[in-house]
Amino acid sequence: MVKRVLDVGNCSADHAAIRGLVEKTFGVTVSRAHGEQDALATLRAERFDLVLVNRLLDRGGEGIQVITSIKNDPSLADVPVMLITNYAEHQRLAVQAGAEYGFGKAELQADSTRAKLARFLG
Repeated sequence: MVKRVLDVGNCSADHAAIRGLVEKTFGVTVSRAHGEQDALATLRAERFDLVLVNRLLDRGGEGIQVITSIKNDPSLADVPVMLITNYAEHQRLAVQAGAEYGFGKAELQADSTRAKLARFLG
């Protein structure tokens, strides 16, 4: 069964880069959500193996709030989530909210990013 990733809050260019990386590297399918309510509705309707959340959502809002909402929902809390940000302090906040330590867009092509993703998609 093909694994699935939900990409939340990335602009079209960043979504294309993330989608290209995970589809090419892991053979997964990638869906997209733009905001918190969109993401929650999608997660409640379909099962995903990993959720990638941008620090600042493309249509407004904070990624940490999306992570908090996912992790506070008993039906979704077990879904792995990563924050996409170059800022270590925001990564720490995301981990405190229940996320896995993510990666920044500057690290998108790094071997360390592939290793982080492989834990859930490999």
